[in-house]
Amino acid sequence: MLKTERLLLLPAKEDLAPRLAEYYRRNRDFLRSFEPPREEDFFTAARQRALLVQEAEAAEQNTSRRFYLQLPDQPDRIVGMVGLNNIVWGAFCSCFLGYKLDGELTGQGYMTEAVAAVTDFAFTRLRLHRIEANVMPRNRASLRVLEKNGYINEGLSRYYLNINGVWEDHVHMVRINFALHN
Repeated sequence: MLKTERLLLLPAKEDLAPRLAEYYRRNRDFLRSFEPPREEDFFTAARQRALLVQEAEAAEQNTSRRFYLQLPDQPDRIVGMVGLNNIVWGAFCSCFLGYKLDGELTGQGYMTEAVAAVTDFAFTRLRLHRIEANVMPRNRASLRVLEKNGYINEGLSRYYLNINGVWEDHVHMVRINFALHN
């Protein structure tokens, strides 16, 4: 588990499934324009439990790490997540960052705080060299989270991901762990 000033970041565990399913149901409309289309079973605790098992296994294999955000005074509620996805070791030593927050909590600095904690974890604990994040140009709030955390714009990836049935361009943001170079 990671902690910030206002958040607990919980690693993937099966027992989060009911809270995670509720998070996705609560934010279904809010997240629709930022995610791929979802089948109806995605919003069930059973499906979330299966995904959490896969995420826990990936963490054990050091190929992914996902953290679920919780406000300390609301232990029965997931309010978002941050993931280090597709970790590749060897000469690459990099991953992709993904994150999402409860629609009711945007604009309050929670995601900036969570991304800072997970970036620090990736660089100090995992000793990754590079973290990449890809964000749709219209998602200014998400780009601002990355900018505040020292990520730099490396360009535009055209038709990068299929989001809600449309191939969307994405801004390619990167942060390099320069401490590894000293």
